[in-house]
Amino acid sequence: MNDLSSSRGSAPLLFDELTRDPPVSRQTPAPNGLRYHPDFISPEEEAELIARIRALPLTPFQFGQYEGKRRVAWFGWRYDYSNRQLERADEIPKWVVPYVARVESFAGLPPGAVQQILFTEYDQGVGIGWHRDKPHFDEIFGLSLASACKFRFRHKMAGGWQRFTLAAQSRSLYVLAGEARRVWEHSIPAVDAARYSVTFRTMAGH
Repeated sequence: MNDLSSSRGSAPLLFDELTRDPPVSRQTPAPNGLRYHPDFISPEEEAELIARIRALPLTPFQFGQYEGKRRVAWFGWRYDYSNRQLERADEIPKWVVPYVARVESFAGLPPGAVQQILFTEYDQGVGIGWHRDKPHFDEIFGLSLASACKFRFRHKMAGGWQRFTLAAQSRSLYVLAGEARRVWEHSIPAVDAARYSVTFRTMAGH
């Protein structure tokens, strides 16, 4: 395991377009709370997960009245951007439960801590803009499938941005907790090839 943490009209720009930053910035060490585990699953497991995701009723990501370019399926809970609140979603599929248990074991969490799953399909040329996950969620775990991506972080400081980029390979798992989760924003630029991801989230206050 590689532990990068020293602890643990037109659509808005938030999710589908990349914003322009001030010119002054500097690369920094990894944000506190970011962890990375390569080869978290096997190639055979990856192929099975991709086939399962492709079979889901994926729909374009909805941000209020706007429609994103990536396609998603929520389970356990979903965030409604129109009503700005959490809503119950369909039950987490049984075929992903073993992976949920593996993530919980890896993170030292009790069984049942992960209560929300998001499956995402990114076509070639699709990314996700700068954002932080909603405060209703606590720790975030992301499993990358099919292709690598640049997982970028930034933190606004006086005079510019602190930045860090993680090269997230296929079959790897990243963990966002602490400052990496609460202070830093993250984004993924347009991917060079089709990519899938499984995001596991615990709930704040649970």
